[in-house]
Amino acid sequence: MEPQETQTYCQIACLPHLFEGYAKVPPESLARCLRLALRRSVNARQVRVLKMKSGHLIDRFLKLMGRSDKLSPSKTSSTTSSLKAGDLVRVRSRAEIQATLNPWGQLKGCMFMPEMLPYCSTTQRVLKRLERFVDERDYHVKKSQGIVLLGGLNCQGTSDYGRCDRNCFYFWREEWLEKIDEGDEKTVGSE
Repeated sequence: MEPQETQTYCQIACLPHLFEGYAKVPPESLARCLRLALRRSVNARQVRVLKMKSGHLIDRFLKLMGRSDKLSPSKTSSTTSSLKAGDLVRVRSRAEIQATLNPWGQLKGCMFMPEMLPYCSTTQRVLKRLERFVDERDYHVKKSQGIVLLGGLNCQGTSDYGRCDRNCFYFWREEWLEKIDEGDEKTVGSE
């Protein structure tokens, strides 16, 4: 018995057929070439295992050197777990966010991108909670917890790849946000 082919109505399945060629990217350094080659040669599960094991080694080394001043994700406050669409939040300062990140700039698997830095210490509005998303690396729908999308904060490209017109939302961990009462509202978008 042959499995039936189901028709999907999502543009993600069409992405490999949409492009007409590769765009120019910024000059590639040796470190970037090596990073991309490694990223292309291993799958997401292997990367997670590698980061977890090497992260433990880095933590031990930092403790031996007396530099373990970073906060672990478990020590961060989880008082914002009730964020919902329409809530007003303050994006924590750069120092507060960086104190929650591991050596790869991630908190619980969610990367804090350098392009998100201009939004630190600003007031924003929650667009919606992110509970499901399509992971374009393997085209599977993934579940998530503790991630929200902020209205109007979209990616315009990265320093590694240059400008991108896709306009994707940034994923924000709730630990990076502080809920604000509506009475304390200042100008949304800046502080």
